[in-house]
Amino acid sequence: MNETAEISFSFSPYKPLQFLEPGKDILEENTLCALFDRLEQELQNVRGLEDLKRWIGFYDELREALDEERTKRYIAMTCQTDDEEREKSYLYIVTVVEPLRKPRQMALLQKLVSNPFFNSLDGSYAVFKRSVLSQLATYSQENVAREVEEEKLCQQYQKISGGLAAEYEGKEYTLVQLSPFLEDQDREKRKKVWEIIAQKRLEKKDIFEELFDKLLALRSQIAASAGFDNYRSYVFEKYRRFDYTPEDCLKLAEAIEQTVVPVQREIQDARKRALGLDRLRPWDLAVDPEGEPPLKPFHTAEELFEKVGKIFKRMDLKLWNFYQTLGEKRLIDLENRKGKAPGGYQSTLPLARLPFIFMNAVGTHRDLETLLHESGHAIHSLASRDQFLYDYRSAPLEFCEVASMSMELFASSFLDEFYSNKELKRANRKLFEGIILFFPWMATVDSFQQKLYTSSDQSREKRADIWESLVDRFGGIVDWEGYEEARRYLWHRQLHIFEIPFYYIEYGIAQMGALAFWIEAKKDLKTALERYLYALSLGGSKPLRELFQLAGLPFDFSAQTLRPLIEAAREEWLRFST
Repeated sequence: MNETAEISFSFSPYKPLQFLEPGKDILEENTLCALFDRLEQELQNVRGLEDLKRWIGFYDELREALDEERTKRYIAMTCQTDDEEREKSYLYIVTVVEPLRKPRQMALLQKLVSNPFFNSLDGSYAVFKRSVLSQLATYSQENVAREVEEEKLCQQYQKISGGLAAEYEGKEYTLVQLSPFLEDQDREKRKKVWEIIAQKRLEKKDIFEELFDKLLALRSQIAASAGFDNYRSYVFEKYRRFDYTPEDCLKLAEAIEQTVVPVQREIQDARKRALGLDRLRPWDLAVDPEGEPPLKPFHTAEELFEKVGKIFKRMDLKLWNFYQTLGEKRLIDLENRKGKAPGGYQSTLPLARLPFIFMNAVGTHRDLETLLHESGHAIHSLASRDQFLYDYRSAPLEFCEVASMSMELFASSFLDEFYSNKELKRANRKLFEGIILFFPWMATVDSFQQKLYTSSDQSREKRADIWESLVDRFGGIVDWEGYEEARRYLWHRQLHIFEIPFYYIEYGIAQMGALAFWIEAKKDLKTALERYLYALSLGGSKPLRELFQLAGLPFDFSAQTLRPLIEAAREEWLRFST
């Protein structure tokens, strides 16, 4: 399950190629230009609606092949960020291929919408047509070079974060590898490890701030060049958020403040009392409050993979068959190591229509949750692989996260593959506690970006002030006395703020959908999973709101909708806490 420096992919296309020549290197500049020339000529030769549909298939095939090459090189780079050849290979895509590709692709889309048959495409193309128009609305030729620079800066952030390591008790650890020590019952040991991690990040504070200064400047230029008043407006159009607005996001933050923050404080107060503390400190948040040692669900990556497979087999054979694909085709890299990028993700190889899971497992319960989460994404990718358009084989991000978060909840009753009854109770308490506590953190991250990108003052001091005010609003009862600087720059650890701006509200919207799915699954798991797999099979062929509706899930940002979902999660937390 761990392929370190030897990860490579050699998969046949899911369907026979119709436009490209098998085995040909499409990344060579002259070859790529020739392919775009062919596409342009083919579009000029369109004489009817069926010709146009055939052309869209050619256009998709080239995009799939280019995106697959990019994905392969990104995976290789993140699996070993200290490998200069992998970095160079990926940066070739960023600095050479993408600047060539983007203007040619946009020129084709301009010609596509001008084609007399474009408006005659039937309803099955409705979401595709809307996406094309949105891409054109956010495109600016001047931004191609800026986007290359932006990606380079994000890669620098990733490399610096992935390279952070510290010595503890005579041994060097990555910061991810240090995290299990925060679950130790010895409070002084937890404090020492927390201080090491915090100090190591603060040592890079100025570097992170400088990177972010450059990102802010670039993003402001990108928005202005595309004709938008601010970067937030630009991103909402770029992400194709047609079904909700920035005001809806602020409404959700208010709903979280009203309905979730009081429950967060209840949970934190219960933790403080159980630990016998006068003050709840940052190093007290991961330890088991009942004095139990950290959950150790597995010892090896192979064990983790195999036991999660058993969970899927018990839940539903379709889920199990999807999951088996990951192991059979070696589409997974689980273990943490120095030089590996932080975090976890699932990515898809578009031409082969196969998913890949990347994560940093060190033996914790959180690793188990992460694999379940990313497996939900992978199953989504496989469930929608027969959608006829490339764009339809990936759903809106908000629904992608429904797939992953629901999987964590569906699997919660089957964690006896890893745990005794007593441990299972603890694991589920952690799950529902984590879900509840996530909402205020999500609101903090999203509100930070909402305020920052619409403020006339984006200075380092101002953004730290914005962050602090939001931690005051959503942060609960944790006492940071003596560690104010670490609190003030806590946002440096959230890679989304650097690499995928404004991509965090999706998790909040999706968690509401996942809780609604879980409530139905408690009544009838088989029916809930049938609806789940059906909704996943739709990919992005329907608008976001309709996907939620077809799945039988609420799509609303009000406290009225959020309150019963949080109350159900709170009841489970209480049940597993006694």
